[in-house]
Amino acid sequence: MAVSSASGHAAPGIRMVVMGRVAGAHAVRGWVKVQAFTQQPGGLLAYRIWWLGRAGEWRPVELEDASVHGRSVLAKLAGCDDREGAAALRGLEVAVPRDSLPEGEAEEYYWADLQGLRVRNQEGAELGVATGLLETGANQVLVVQAERERLIPFVEAVVKSVDLAQGSIVVDWGVDF
Repeated sequence: MAVSSASGHAAPGIRMVVMGRVAGAHAVRGWVKVQAFTQQPGGLLAYRIWWLGRAGEWRPVELEDASVHGRSVLAKLAGCDDREGAAALRGLEVAVPRDSLPEGEAEEYYWADLQGLRVRNQEGAELGVATGLLETGANQVLVVQAERERLIPFVEAVVKSVDLAQGSIVVDWGVDF
């Protein structure tokens, strides 16, 4: 069972998935350094149009050139031709429309699809709503918020089913945990 750690935000009429964040300017010719939130930073290079913004306000920008450097991506964006222009983009999120992402394999989910799903245990007790995902190195952990926060390992032994159509996740997890 796997989850892409990219998170989702709504744009008018388009559901966006955040894939990274502009960390700052790189050199003097308008290049930016992007912190990738994807499992493989090179995944960002598959999209010729990136949407930049924050808080659900997006604008499309053409990707002119890019390369991967470790966990970062260095990118040249259309209309950004100097260091000052690149520096002005610092802190903006980089997103793509959800419907442009490839469909995952069986039991692979995008975080954007899990966010907001109701979580209940096998006995039917409501545990809360999926609000976050933590990367621990060993496995991913689902953050579930209700009257209190619960941290539930997102592994096959615990997550019994994910039903995107019904908006629910069923887990083998006690209400006392």
